[in-house]
Order: sequence, then structure tokens, then C-alpha cells
Amino acid sequence: MSNLVAIVGRPNVGKSTLFNRLTGTRQAIVSEVAGTTRDRQYGKCEWGRHEFSIVDTGGWVVNSDDIFEEEIRRQVILATEEANVILFVVDAKNGVTDLDAEVAGILRRAKIPVVLCANKVDNNEDRFSVAEFYSLGLGDPYCTSAVTGGGTGDLLDLIIEKFPKEERAGDEDDNIPRISVVGRPNAGKSSLINAFIGEDRHIVTDIAGTTRDSILTKYDKFGFDFYLVDTAGIRKKNKVTEDLEFYSVMRSIRAIENSDVCILLIDATRGIEGQDMNIVQLIQRNQKSIVVVVNKWDLVEDKDQKVIDHFEQAIRSRMAPFTDFPVIFASAMTRQRIYRVLETAKDVYLNRRRRISTSKLNEEMLPLIEAYPPPSIKGKYIKIKYCAQIPDTRIPSFVFYANLPQYVKEPYRRFLENKIRERWNFCGTPLNIFIRQK
Repeated sequence: MSNLVAIVGRPNVGKSTLFNRLTGTRQAIVSEVAGTTRDRQYGKCEWGRHEFSIVDTGGWVVNSDDIFEEEIRRQVILATEEANVILFVVDAKNGVTDLDAEVAGILRRAKIPVVLCANKVDNNEDRFSVAEFYSLGLGDPYCTSAVTGGGTGDLLDLIIEKFPKEERAGDEDDNIPRISVVGRPNAGKSSLINAFIGEDRHIVTDIAGTTRDSILTKYDKFGFDFYLVDTAGIRKKNKVTEDLEFYSVMRSIRAIENSDVCILLIDATRGIEGQDMNIVQLIQRNQKSIVVVVNKWDLVEDKDQKVIDHFEQAIRSRMAPFTDFPVIFASAMTRQRIYRVLETAKDVYLNRRRRISTSKLNEEMLPLIEAYPPPSIKGKYIKIKYCAQIPDTRIPSFVFYANLPQYVKEPYRRFLENKIRERWNFCGTPLNIFIRQK
């Protein structure tokens, strides 16, 4: 199960730069202007044999200094509740500030590990000023330079040491699928989960999850048997505040990483929006299967087939190039097509575990490859003579053996994936296509 690291700290201490450095991307916008990071940034970090998630908790700046401090306090508290490790970033050049001391006071009372990172230590002279951060009471400050990458290796080693030992509940069966309901606030997640569970509470068994925030509910109703990853802790509010948005992202990350199939709820009265696409990106990065449910369909006045087709086309165009997933128009309040949502989620899970025999795969794919071979490059012809499905992978993965695998480009990989999807049902689940030397 993936661990979660939350980067906290006051503005302009280099959180986004450190986020980019640890994830190896340029995803977060970096600027010397305090408060540049307005949206939550989520990424993956790989170090050694470990992989974990990182959240950059930026976007704290508002007009009033008093409100500013209150927003920081809220988000730091939420981060301590949701993350496995807190990475507290301070500015070694500016020293300890009142705001640093305020955040440190919250972190000292937290029950999870905290790593104190003294950033902007660009030379040996800056190391002499780091000693004052011992006054925060959070242990040794680790000197790093997010700009140059100095000290980040030791920092990653320390973060990994702080991760809790992975344990699973003894009565939790790995062969039972985990299905999570995710979506932005007010999309109807709580209503859908209540519609799934119903009033017969005796058939629902609560199982303590391996993380503090994740609760697995055993659902064995109407012939179904799966764990429901409960993300219904986001309540309806008239206005979505900054801390609620942050909380929803943290809970979505947890739910997605702990599931096999994600049921993405989209509000039919608002359509697919930016926050929906952020969650879609989380699902795709974690290579999870997906079922899109357009909730609150009972509130839409015009429900003819033309409207349905237009709505579905809009969703698929926003989520392209991956368009092979089911879209269901349902209503959690009236329970319209609720049973179909469960059936589809189960089918998608079975598609995720589908295995194609090597003989059948070669029988279907090799004639296609021969008729439509990869384009030649620099006068060299690429020949694919054999293919197989890789066993024991998280998602269906296929390997094609070629004489010149380095010349097979992404468009032809998509061609192979599309042909596989045409012949076998992998609806809702991503595929991996590898080209290897024969």
C-alpha cells in the first residue's frame, strides 16, 4: 500500500521546488512570489525500491494576515490527519519565524512522524544558521537545496525510514476486489454509498483499514462480494472552502491507491469540471480501472438520447486518449441504475484480471501486425514475430518482441492496444504495451 507524504510550511520556503525535485517533474509552478501555488499538487516519488505519493500543500495566501494564519493552521492539522509522514519545510536563509513556530507547535502534538527540512542551504556557510531550527523541537533539521538537489538523497532515505510497517487485517482477502467511490465535493458520494448499503446493516461488516483514514466495508449483498473503500467523509457545504478542497484531494488519493476499481461520480447538473479531471489524472497515474457515473440524473429535465450522447461524448473527449470505459447515468437519491453501477464495477474488475493465452494472442495479433507493420525508419524494417501477456501484473500487460524495439513509436503502441481492445473486452481498465528485443 502506498504511503503519503505531505509537504507543509509557510509560503516561499521552496515547497514547490522541492516537490518538483522529489517527483522529477516540473509539475508545480515555481516563483519567488509568495502564494504562487494555488492548486494542490500531487505526484509520485520513487527512491530505491520504494514508491510513495507526495502532496504539495500550497495555496495558503489570502488578503488578511489573520485569515492567512488560520488557513495554514487548518491545512497543517488536516495534513497530520491524512499523511503518513509530514515534511516540514523551513527557509534556512530567513531563519525561524513566528509562523514557523506556530506550525511546529501543531506538528509537535501530531501522532505521526515529522521530518524537518531546512531548505535553501546552497553552500557551507548557510549550514551555520541551521542550528536555530532546533528551537522548534522537531529534531534534527536536514539541510537541503531544492534548486541544486543537494541533500535530497539523505532526505528521501529518512522519509522512507519514517514510513510505518505495512500490515493488513488478518481477515482481509486479497482476492476480493476493492471498489472506491471518488469525486469532488457535493457530487453525491455519501448518497451513493448509502444507496449501496441500504438499511439492512447486518450484512455490512466494518473492517479496520491499514491506514487511519481508510475504512473498508465488506459488501456481500445481491450476490456481490467486494470491499467498498468509503470516502463519504466529505460532507455537503454551501461553499467549498480551501480546507475542504485539500481534504477531498487527500482522501481521494488514499481511496484511489487502495482500490482496484474507481467509481468516479460526476454531477449531472454541472458536468465534468477541472476538479473531476484532477481526480481522473490520479486514477490514471495509479493505473486503476474506472467506471464513470453521472449522478443526479433525475434532476436533468431533458433526458432524450441526443442529450445522453452529447454528455457522454463530452466526457470521453475530456478524458482522451483513454476512452474505453463505461459511462452510466444514475441517481443515488432515486436509486436509478444503482444495481447496474455495481454490475459494471464487477465486470470492469473481471476485465482487469482477464488473461489471454499466448497461442490465442499470437493467432489474432500476428496477422494484423503482418498486414500493418510498424513504419520503417532510416531504411530499417521492424519485424514483430511473437507476443505474450505478462503474468502476475497489476493491470493487463502485453509484451511484443521485435528486432528493433527502439524504433517502435507511441502511435504504433496505441494501434496495438486498440486492436487488443477490439478483440477482447478490457473496458474500463488500462493496458500496458511493451516492446522488447526478441
